Amino acid sequence: MRPAPPPVEPTCAICALHQNSPQLEPMEIWRSEHWLLRHHPHPSPLAGWCLLDARRHCGGPLDFSAAEAEEWGLMVQRASLLVKQTSCCERVYAIAFGEGARHLHLHLIPRCSGIPETEAWAVADLYRDVQGKRLSAAAESEVDAWIQTARHWAPSLMASAV
Repeated sequence: MRPAPPPVEPTCAICALHQNSPQLEPMEIWRSEHWLLRHHPHPSPLAGWCLLDARRHCGGPLDFSAAEAEEWGLMVQRASLLVKQTSCCERVYAIAFGEGARHLHLHLIPRCSGIPETEAWAVADLYRDVQGKRLSAAAESEVDAWIQTARHWAPSLMASAV
């Protein structure tokens, strides 16, 4: 059974996404009472580029409830492990700015050796180039396959986190 939806901020794009099942469903990987793990929507810079969202509208760790603060580190660790295992990457970058949407959404980005576009800050250039249509996005079929694999592993990897 899915956890009950938390209150939303009417002007927040991420709150709206969380309420829009047809839009969210193709990219949702896992959810709990406080967190939602989803793949980056199309156009996605990479297969495996995920976002760990607070389900409740909050700007970041400063706004966490006691329960959210207690779970946060373990959620980031487990979601990162899921990205690493599913992507077969060496590292997972975790980045959150909160400027594009003031609702906590932590980018979890696979860092793969042999793909220089995923190295350090080059990943930000990759993001901008895909969003600006200067580079092609990851193939939707590749992203869909990645999501299916992640959904397979998520119950065992993420459930131990809550």
